Amino acid sequence: MPLATRHSPLVTPYSLALHTSTPELGLAIAHSNGECRHQVWDLGRDTSMLLHAYLVDFLPPQTWQDLAFLAVAKGPGGFTGTRIGVVTARTLAQQLDIPLFGISTLAAIAWDAAKTLNNSMNIAVQMPAQRGEVFGAIYQSDRQQNQLIEILPDAVMTLEAWENLLKKQDLSYHLISAEGSLGRYVTSISEIAQASWNHGSRPHWSEVLPFYGQHPVKL
Repeated sequence: MPLATRHSPLVTPYSLALHTSTPELGLAIAHSNGECRHQVWDLGRDTSMLLHAYLVDFLPPQTWQDLAFLAVAKGPGGFTGTRIGVVTARTLAQQLDIPLFGISTLAAIAWDAAKTLNNSMNIAVQMPAQRGEVFGAIYQSDRQQNQLIEILPDAVMTLEAWENLLKKQDLSYHLISAEGSLGRYVTSISEIAQASWNHGSRPHWSEVLPFYGQHPVKL
């Protein structure tokens, strides 16, 4: 059924967000009026086996037909967790014939931090990667437009290269070092997707690919 006929104009749609890029599973159901319920589980390596069961249990009282769009953390993060989250979200979006937003894990962290920072503040986010490297990105908060502007796209590099890159930036920034499980940022995934939806974005599920640190891997 086409998305345009799925929802009555009088019904405000819901969205579902998934965050599986770290050992914690984060799920969020949001109403476009701002109401949101979410939950986080520390599943570790069991995420790939338990994700579908947790989705089925978490969804009610909403139904799959209530969803206007999906959002998923596309990485960077753990290989297996990121992949299973993206694959699951792509499959659901394809079956439901609804848009899918792939949101950077680092962007979700920056979005959350922007709530307490000055408007237009630059936010640098770093997160440990393998072999002593780090994931890094820089975003600018624009609360007037309710969006993040990508200044430096997500990339993986040595800690020394990242620190040198920050020194060369001709701008002031707020640095965030993200470590540990990050499932709580599923609400930021949901909010970024909702903001993009409100701006008219309707990305096709096939556009969302996992990001592991180098180039997105085709599924």
